[in-house]
Amino acid sequence: MENILNGATLDIILRLFVALVLGMIIGTERVWAHKTAGMRTYALVSMGSALFVVISNEMVNYYAGFAGMNPLMIVSQIVVGIGFLGAGIIFNKDSKLVGLTTATGLWVSAGIGMACGLGLFSIAIIATILTLFIFIVLWFIEKGIKKSKYYKEDQIEDLG
Repeated sequence: MENILNGATLDIILRLFVALVLGMIIGTERVWAHKTAGMRTYALVSMGSALFVVISNEMVNYYAGFAGMNPLMIVSQIVVGIGFLGAGIIFNKDSKLVGLTTATGLWVSAGIGMACGLGLFSIAIIATILTLFIFIVLWFIEKGIKKSKYYKEDQIEDLG
């Protein structure tokens, strides 16, 4: 039996742990904003995405000689799966779209997890910081705009 805590396994644990922590950080902001998807959801989405990327990378090592082996197929399906999850979060309430920001936050969290799974920690950390900027700083700016005397919600045009 091989040693479970060898260098490769520790690297995978690090990738999963960083993804979990970064997702949890984003989820913490969502809890403070009183949103339904919080720390556990964001941490699971981010870590789960990292897990699938790690599995995809490991498959290359084991099945490299097989014809038709494309590890990107698993990675691409993360986006589809998160899209399905996000679609379940978005709904109409009193003629307003609700849950869109949460769904896109989960989508970004999946991307952060994918970056961690590939060992791209700098990109994952920068994306986490930018996501927090969007959730926190832009929320205050948006709130200020909506309080402006020039903003009228009933005059929002459908550009589609």
